[in-house]
Amino acid sequence: MELRHLRYFVAVAEEQNVTRAAARLRVSQPPLSRQIRDLEEELGVELFRRTAKSVALTEAGKLFLNEARAVLLRAETAVRTVRALAEGDRGRLRVGYAPSLSAELLPRALRAFEAAAPGVRVALHDLSSEECMQKLAARKIDLALTVRPGAACLSGLAFEKLVSYPLCCALAAGHPLAAKRSLRIEQLKAEKFIVYARDDYPEYHAWLGKLCRTAGFEPRATEEYDGVSGLIAAVEAGRGAAIVTSSIRHLAGPRIKLVPLTSPLAPLALGALTPRPASANAQAFLAALRQAARAV
Repeated sequence: MELRHLRYFVAVAEEQNVTRAAARLRVSQPPLSRQIRDLEEELGVELFRRTAKSVALTEAGKLFLNEARAVLLRAETAVRTVRALAEGDRGRLRVGYAPSLSAELLPRALRAFEAAAPGVRVALHDLSSEECMQKLAARKIDLALTVRPGAACLSGLAFEKLVSYPLCCALAAGHPLAAKRSLRIEQLKAEKFIVYARDDYPEYHAWLGKLCRTAGFEPRATEEYDGVSGLIAAVEAGRGAAIVTSSIRHLAGPRIKLVPLTSPLAPLALGALTPRPASANAQAFLAALRQAARAV
């Protein structure tokens, strides 16, 4: 069986007429009919019910049509990939990332990846942790930079820890606690908390609740934001305090004060989340991330 047998079969199946299929393929009708017969003999089944004017797929033919299309599509993809490589285009990589955690690591990794894999087009997607999970599951991104998801969410995915960041309390410059060299979580019991949106960052809310409960209180979240820019602006305006990681300094600069927080919980870890199996480009980018993490 050769690819031409599959192409001939698909054409006849779609046209439901050997004459029209022959015209579409630019071959004469007798050789086309002979190739279809050869294919049926090799498979040991009839693929078509024939009449004087048309042909119709048998049940076996309907099943084989799906398989034949899949094989032809895979062959076409392989050809395009090889041609793209020969022309200097080595494909694409789609990366989801949480800005507040990856602001330091991502630029370094991109530089390392460009040096190691020139020609690969990288598309960056600013996503919440929930969006990262959804798009990885749907294969709409190839890799995500995010916190470790819960064990129940890791089916079909692999997580590799890259770097940990210590916890800080983000405060407006004029806040009474902003001049402290460090803070304990119990000192924030009376504060209003600025937080990320619960629907988009459920792990953050679970982690924040656990942190505050170690000091005997529940966090009083007064405002939610769907991104780090809104959270920084709200803190800068004095609308509340936010528990964040030290990595946020790469985005906020001097606009807010980051006071180190002594915490019974481990520092928050940033890692790479990939499907199983990961694409070749995702594996190459993961190597660049490891290289970048060593320099942090």
